[in-house]
Amino acid sequence: MTLIAYNQVPLPSFMYGTAWKKEATSQLVQAAVESGFKAIDTANQLIHYQEELVGEALQALAQKGISRETLFLQTKFTSVDGQDHRTPYDASADLTTQVKQSIDSSLIHLHTDYVDSYVLHGPYTRQGLGTKDWQVWAAIEELYTSGKARMIGISNVTADQLAQLCAKATTKPMVVQNRCYAVQGWDQDVREICRAQGIIYQGFSLLTANTKVTAHPAVRAIAARLGTGVAQVIFRFAMQVGMLPLTGTTNAQHMKEDLQTEQFILSAEDVQLVEKIGLAA
Repeated sequence: MTLIAYNQVPLPSFMYGTAWKKEATSQLVQAAVESGFKAIDTANQLIHYQEELVGEALQALAQKGISRETLFLQTKFTSVDGQDHRTPYDASADLTTQVKQSIDSSLIHLHTDYVDSYVLHGPYTRQGLGTKDWQVWAAIEELYTSGKARMIGISNVTADQLAQLCAKATTKPMVVQNRCYAVQGWDQDVREICRAQGIIYQGFSLLTANTKVTAHPAVRAIAARLGTGVAQVIFRFAMQVGMLPLTGTTNAQHMKEDLQTEQFILSAEDVQLVEKIGLAA
């Protein structure tokens, strides 16, 4: 199953996230792809990601006959505020140069000449979009125009910020990636903008940010009735309300189980129940 953004580039409907995998990154990416994942998310940010080890995994997979072209690779530009001293660019350079140096570094890490999706890891301010945001977005738009990125997007964004970006950008985002809280209607305000604009919404921390939902007896009852796991119920719910979910599981069996999410359907009543439980959590 694939999703199509407004620029007609297809995305696999499930993505494997590589944050916090450290030295296990290469092994886990290989296991995820061999389990059936076709989309990999990373970032050029050494605090939380090992992008270079994602590239190592891609080389190992290529030797097994799984080519880079069959996979969807997404990485991110992370501002100085989100980095430690190991910035993948000259931290004293102008923002346009920082973006160019960061993407060039990512392409080297990933052993490719393009990424399928390039994402601004987050706006520079919590409210609105400032001069820095627009400078960086213009640089990211250039990557899209040049073909270094087949899609561009933004992460950790509010509904107001996304609305501004869609209204004023030369090229609006094709993807949005947000931590998704059930108590906030599963990020309903942002998802509604995405739906209206033809943007693919990627939800992360669907399990870890919503432990009250995953522990709820009614959700566990849905899983039992369908003969599946609670995690799979949440991922299936996400898909049915229009999200592309991310999973970061380190368990090979869970990887396979997560991919089986596409093999069952929640009833409309199930979907409404999960939404209701989320708002009350």
